[in-house]
Amino acid sequence: MTKQNSNSIDRRSLQDCGGFSSAEYHSVGLSGGKDSSALLLLMLEKGMPIDSVIFADTGMDFPEMAAHIAKLDALLYRERGIHITKLRHPHGFEWLMFDAPMKQPRAIARRTAQGQAATGYGWPGIRVRWCTGQLKTHLIAKEVNRLKKEKNALHYIGIAADEAKRCKDDPNHRYPLVEWGVTEAQALQICYDRGFDFGGLYKIYHRASCWCCPLQRISELRKLRQHHPELWVRLWDMDNRAREQFGAGPLGQFKERWSIEQLDARFAHEEMEDGA
Repeated sequence: MTKQNSNSIDRRSLQDCGGFSSAEYHSVGLSGGKDSSALLLLMLEKGMPIDSVIFADTGMDFPEMAAHIAKLDALLYRERGIHITKLRHPHGFEWLMFDAPMKQPRAIARRTAQGQAATGYGWPGIRVRWCTGQLKTHLIAKEVNRLKKEKNALHYIGIAADEAKRCKDDPNHRYPLVEWGVTEAQALQICYDRGFDFGGLYKIYHRASCWCCPLQRISELRKLRQHHPELWVRLWDMDNRAREQFGAGPLGQFKERWSIEQLDARFAHEEMEDGA
C-alpha cells in the first residue's frame, strides 16, 4: 500500500461498490469486528476514497480488540494520513448501568414502589438493549447524519454478503462487501491474510463483541472465565453490585436464571467432573 490523500484518489474506483456519486466525502463505519475490518482493509487496497473512519468505543471491548483497533489506526495513518475517529459516551457503560438518573416520572415511581434507587439502567436485556443504543447506535447515527448534512457524505458499512438482509435502503449508504460477494468467513480470512488476527479472539469466541454482554451464550461465558479470568472477576463484581442495587429481578441479575456466582460454581463443578 502507498500513502495517498483521499481527495486525490481516482473516484472511478467507486464503480466497485455501487457507482460514481457526487459525494466528496466518504466515511467508513468500523465496529472492529471481522466484516468492518475487512471492508476497511479492502478499501485501502483498492485505493478507494476514505475521509474518515468512525468507531464507537464502548469501553467494554476485549483488550485484544483495543489492540486490533490501534493496529488498524496505525495502518490508516500510514496509508492515508488520518486517524480513526473514536466516539465515546461522556460517562460510559458502568455509569449508565449504575448511576444514570432516571428522568421519566413513571420510571422513578416504579423504582420507588419496588424499593430501588432511581438511578442506573441495570443489566441490559433482549427487550431493553440500552447499551447498544447509548454507546453505539446513537453516537454513530448522530455523526453520520452530521456528515451527510454538512458534506453530502457517503457512508460505507461492513455487512457481509451472507448478511445482506441487514442492508438498509439509504441513498447515502454503501455496502461494498455485499457488492463484492464477500461472506463472513471470507471477511475473517481477508483479515488473517493481512496480519490482523484479533489477538486470537475469533479462535476462542463466536463473536468479538463486548465481554460483559448478558446476551452471550453460556458457552461463551465459560470461555471468558477460562481465557480472560481478570474480566470474569470484574464481571462478577459488577453482577454483585447490580443485585445489591436492583435486587434479583431483570435489572439486577446477569441472566434470567443465572448470576455470575452461580455460573462460576457450575463451571467449576463441570471442570471437576471433566477431570475426574
